[in-house]
Amino acid sequence: MSNQTTIIEERARDIGDFLVGRLLPFRKKRMVGPFIFIDHMGPSTVKDNFDIGPHPHIGLSTLTYLFEGEIMHRDSLGTQQRIAPGGVNWMTAGKGIAHSERIPDDLRGSSYEIHGYQIWVALPKHLEDIDADFFHADAAELPTWSQKGLEFTLVAGRAMGKTSPVPVYSDLYMLNVEVKEDSNWSPRELYGETAICLVDGEMNACGESNGKGNLLVAKPGEACNIQVKAGTHLLIFGGEPFPEERFIWWNFVSSDKEKIEVAKENWKRDQFPQIPGESGRIPLPG
Repeated sequence: MSNQTTIIEERARDIGDFLVGRLLPFRKKRMVGPFIFIDHMGPSTVKDNFDIGPHPHIGLSTLTYLFEGEIMHRDSLGTQQRIAPGGVNWMTAGKGIAHSERIPDDLRGSSYEIHGYQIWVALPKHLEDIDADFFHADAAELPTWSQKGLEFTLVAGRAMGKTSPVPVYSDLYMLNVEVKEDSNWSPRELYGETAICLVDGEMNACGESNGKGNLLVAKPGEACNIQVKAGTHLLIFGGEPFPEERFIWWNFVSSDKEKIEVAKENWKRDQFPQIPGESGRIPLPG
């Protein structure tokens, strides 16, 4: 394998009755640009086994992006937002927020497929304590374009001359790419650190064939060409890395370990803001 690329293999992990694949953080690569956590959900069949009760966050923004299925988001701001395939839920925790993710009421008891990604983006150090916020974009609101047999959707950030309406706080990008015909493309058009996730299909990068579910992380400015077959599905994300280290414990992210300790105590003592109409909060681990 070329020394220009790191390959991260998806690792299975259970969240209750639901199986996800963890991509970040990885022992040899903790972050890609400002992206600090990535879980691949499904594809799985849901039947009353996807209910994630109230839990807290600090120091990050969460990004939910689905290919199949629907989830109901509720948070301590009073937000109630259903997300459907192709849409984006972007929740900024800042100094603290609690939220839940559940099966929509009208789908409860029925079986349906769910497939997508749960992503955390660390906030810049000077914005870690901003007020919490929430933003939703429908699929039709996101920039789309075609190039070299590839169909791009800019999910978040700025890239390739386009800007997503999602209100990000640092230089980053997340692209959904569907391959309509065999193609050769270089992510050198992007900036900062770049990661390519092979959701489905076939890809050759740096002279090596790469399997479904793998995450390839290229060194800044040194990304090699990728060859992709028609029917392949990619997620590409990255951006400029932060100068400071980020610490992560459970659902908390910060450049300051003491802020994580404070958040742990606040959740243990039920001092985070409440989610209207919700119960069954997830206890602090340990």
